[in-house]
Amino acid sequence: MFEESLLRVLVVREIAGPSPASYDTLWCLIVLHAKPEPIVLSWSGGKDSSLTLAALRADPRYEVVALLTSVTREYDRVSIHGVRRALLHAQAAAIGLPLVEIELEPRSSNAAYEAAFLAALSQVRARFPEARTIAFGDLFLEDVRAYRERTLSSTGFAPLFPIWGRDTRELAHVFIDAGFVAHLVCVDTQQLSARFAGRQFDRSLLNDLPAGIDPCGERGEFHTFVSAGPIFDAEIPVTRGEVVLRDDRFAFCDIMPAIAAQVER
Repeated sequence: MFEESLLRVLVVREIAGPSPASYDTLWCLIVLHAKPEPIVLSWSGGKDSSLTLAALRADPRYEVVALLTSVTREYDRVSIHGVRRALLHAQAAAIGLPLVEIELEPRSSNAAYEAAFLAALSQVRARFPEARTIAFGDLFLEDVRAYRERTLSSTGFAPLFPIWGRDTRELAHVFIDAGFVAHLVCVDTQQLSARFAGRQFDRSLLNDLPAGIDPCGERGEFHTFVSAGPIFDAEIPVTRGEVVLRDDRFAFCDIMPAIAAQVER
């Protein structure tokens, strides 16, 4: 395990005495030769999940072995984001990772969500017995992080937050500069105008965001679907469908697979 390799570095440091350059060399060698820790990534299909996957894949200490996503059965869509299940599966295929689904009923209570989450973790244990860490793409909301830590505390899984604390404006530009393509699929109209639903997440959008709106939508202002970028083997062709207001609050843009959109027309 990686922790055992780190312990060996500390032992060598005690024996060899101070030599920072030597420690750096030893650290690099150990990271390169240590068996990476298997990670299951909590995957929404949006930009923060994509940035988290990119960060984990760039770190030799980790190997992402599966994606974990909440799906609402009756709607056949990713929970909260409202993205079609077919597009979620297309993402997993383009990423090249297996998918474990947390199946929810519409308007699930918190207790129902946690029961479904624990059931999905049972699947993870069975399919990926060496994986004991769940990674999340949270950025700065302390209450969300605390909830995840509390939910996992008695499961035998540990949480990991690879992009926690990063400046969200910087991250938004990193995402765009890396060649990712994303569209806003859900907008909370109590925080942001419905006219943003369906727009591409690009510099023009960032410039148009009102003051007080987080550039990454971390406070729930908006959610995204990513269709292209360096984590995918191939682009997922999509087209924008209609925008629908739900619960007099959330504006959902129906992002569709391009082929399905042609058939529906």
